[in-house]
Formats: sequence, C-alpha cells, structure tokens
Amino acid sequence: MDEAAPCLDTWMYVDLLTLYLLIVGTLLASAGMTFWEHRTNPRRSKSLRLLAAGFATLALGCGTVLVRRALPGFTGSPLSNLVILSGYLLVLNGVASLGGRRQRGVTLAVLGGMGLVWAIWGASRHDILWSYVSALPIGIVSALTAWEMWRCTAMKAVFARHVVVLVTGVHAVLYFGRGLVLPWLVNAYGPPMQLLASNITMYEGVLYSVILPMTLLKMLREEAHGQLVLESQTDYLTRLGNRRWFFEQGARLISRSGRGPVAVLAFDLDQFKAINDRYGHQAGDTVLQSFADITRDMLGPDTVLARIGGEEFAALLIGDPAQRAQALGEAIARRFADTIPNRLDTMGIPATVSIGLAHFDHGPHTLAEGLAAADRALYRAKSLGGNRLELAAQAVAPADA
Repeated sequence: MDEAAPCLDTWMYVDLLTLYLLIVGTLLASAGMTFWEHRTNPRRSKSLRLLAAGFATLALGCGTVLVRRALPGFTGSPLSNLVILSGYLLVLNGVASLGGRRQRGVTLAVLGGMGLVWAIWGASRHDILWSYVSALPIGIVSALTAWEMWRCTAMKAVFARHVVVLVTGVHAVLYFGRGLVLPWLVNAYGPPMQLLASNITMYEGVLYSVILPMTLLKMLREEAHGQLVLESQTDYLTRLGNRRWFFEQGARLISRSGRGPVAVLAFDLDQFKAINDRYGHQAGDTVLQSFADITRDMLGPDTVLARIGGEEFAALLIGDPAQRAQALGEAIARRFADTIPNRLDTMGIPATVSIGLAHFDHGPHTLAEGLAAADRALYRAKSLGGNRLELAAQAVAPADA
C-alpha cells in the first residue's frame, strides 16, 4: 500500500489516487477510533495508543506517496517508504505489547537498515529500491506482526485473533512476492505484470486498512467483555470464583464427567467473627486470603473452588481427586491450623476450619444436592467442636440416578 505505484501513469492516475485517498481516509478513521478506545480500556491503553499511532503514521506515509515526486531530488521516495515502514513497526509494537513484549530492537534494525540502503543506493538505483526492495521490510514486519498475534497467550480464547493473523500473514506474503517474485515476472512478461501487481497491492491495501483495525478493535472489545464477565464471577478478596461461578462451572463439569466419582467439600472457618472482633477486619481478610491460597495450592488448579459466602468455601472434585477428597480435606485443615499463627503478626490466632464431605460414586443428581449433603456434614463437624472433617451420611447416589 506504499510502493504500489512505481510510476503513476497518466491514464491510471485517477484510479490510484482514489484508492490512495480511500486508504488514507480509512486509516485516519481507524486511528481516531483506536485512540478513542484507549479512553475506555485502560488495561490496554498502551497497546491502543501504539496502534492508533501506527494507523495514523501509515495514513501520513500514504499521503506522502502522492506528493513524493514534488519533493526535492529523490528524497520523496525514501521519506515515503520510511514513514510507512514506521507505521507498520508501530502496529507491530502495538500487537506485541498485547502479550507484554516489545520489538524495539527490530524497529531500530529495520528502520536503520532501510535508511542505510536508501542512503547508499537511493540515487543510483532509485526505481529498483522503490518498486521491489522497499517491499521486503514491510513483508518482514507484517510477518512478525502475524507471529506476535499468533503467540499472544492473552488472546488465545478470542476468535478475532485468527483474522488478525490471516490479514497480516496475507499482507506479508504479498509484499514478499513484490520484492522477490515480481522482478522476475516483469523481466519475463514485461510492464503489464508491474501494472497488475500495482493494482493487486492497492486493492489489498484497501482491505488491509479496513479489516485489520476493525478486527483489532473487535478483539480488544471481546477481551474487555470477557474480563468483565470474569470479574462478575470472581470474589474480589480471594480471587476465587464466587457462588454463581461455582454452580455454573460445577454443573458443566458434572455433566461432562459422566457417572464417575464426585466429591463436594464444604468449608467454614471456625470462630471467624471472633477473629474479626478481636484483631480487626484486616486480619480477618488475611485469614480468608490465606485459607484460599492454601486450599487452591493443595487441591490444584483444575478443582472448582469458590468462596460461596462470608467465611464459607466449597470445592468440587471429579475422578481421582474425588477418591482422595477425605485425605485432601484433612490435610487442608492441618495446614491451615499450622500456618495462620505463623503468618500473622499477633500472639496467635486460633484459626481452624470445619469441613463437610459428600462423596458420590456415580455423581449427585445436581450440584445443589451435593453441596447440601456436604453442608449437613459441615454442621455436624462444627457441633462437635470444629477443626475436623465429617462425612455426609448419604455416601453415594443411586447408580441409575
């Protein structure tokens, strides 16, 4: 979308001018929309500002192409090429920043290398550099942009990421073709191949200037929406799931598990109100966070673990972990009782946990049924003095349930 016109022949000038103006307009609109988006998405503000700067710089470079012949000497072509290349590099850095990476070394190397090429051969080989060689760094940067998007783990769950990879990948292939294949085609078939390549590049440039910015914006909005959904299902203090998340995620897990063993653990911190009253709510929060950390560490990341009330927690275990649920629960109780007095700067907080366990060989009818059975065992554990695990009286669900 920059070197697409090695020569603007008079008979095709209007068409190229229209396409260039269309590209410039869409890029400027995209830059404005992306910059505005950064105001509503502070988490991705840096990436959005880089992308907005990249689209604006690409628009400036495409505009410079239109007046490059009016600039003194042969400076118009190097200036246009380097400005457009800077835009592509800003887009690359914007995409890389989504994954927490930077491409400063690539930026300096590509700009410095291409600037040096223009300085050495610009006067003597102007047409070759403008028509072919200048396309190669754009192909390299576009390929790197596709690669950065592909390996961006933060966007793995967003489908629009694949569209970004496809658009930037096609752009890279096109510009590699302009730099490596087109010279051979022009030599074999004459100037018509140059004209065909110019038109293809221009039309693809229009699509690139529309699809890439819109897809990036869609991708970031999908991510922001997903983050809002996650926050609505996450307990702010312990960063565990909340009650709603526990039942939604747990129901899906049970439905996928077939009729295998399932265990539900219900936890309630003993004397928690007394801890808050004696040591303050900050100490109480620390106790809650410590219990969440200990339980998450011992049950593993695949367990559905949630804070379902003030000092109440629940866990759903499927398969082999469900068979070891009693041992795991008892280990959690011991570790929690041993850890809290050493973690808090007090004379010692008597923080313990009561646990109810409901185990089903063939799964419960519903998760609510499983949690209710575990709660009954939990109440029995608390009535017996706490700091213990009790088994639910209903050990198994009917095999045909």
